[in-house]
Amino acid sequence: MAHGGDVIEELKADHREVAELFGKIEELPSGDPKRKEFADLVTIELVRHAVAEEAHLYPAVREHLSNGDAVADRELADHTAAERTMKELERRAADDPEFDRLITQLMAEVRHHVRDEESNLFPQLAKACSASVLTDLGDKVRRAKKLAPTRPHPAAPVKPPANRILAPGLGLVDRMRNALSGRGKES
Repeated sequence: MAHGGDVIEELKADHREVAELFGKIEELPSGDPKRKEFADLVTIELVRHAVAEEAHLYPAVREHLSNGDAVADRELADHTAAERTMKELERRAADDPEFDRLITQLMAEVRHHVRDEESNLFPQLAKACSASVLTDLGDKVRRAKKLAPTRPHPAAPVKPPANRILAPGLGLVDRMRNALSGRGKES
């Protein structure tokens, strides 16, 4: 969802949204079909968030931080691992024995990534960039999330310009699939 503010505020709001969905999953018993519905919502939000970061945040990290290439590469590796887990999770029903293992793995991967971004990357970026740069990045991230895919595509490119070219087309196809299947709608 679009929240407003600079890029750091926007991405932190996404993190809180995903954390709330994780909490809803953890409250339900193993095998409950609602766990799958919440997992689908988590996947939609995480994919949109990751695509926007890959298109705009990480190029800015490379540009503005002295260790930007290493930081961006580490963050992209985190995204790739989480996306593979989401792809596996997408194929599982809530009562599949692998579902619980995969959702637990995804939660651990994402929580680690969020801690790292919020305690390391975001403070470095806030120090290195002006308020106007951060606000402009926030606007770009919000626009990218509107067109981003909603399903994991682990083989899709994660660096510009290819990711910026392909993401809107993948997003359109994903949104059509979601509309036809009802995926992403809380019942």
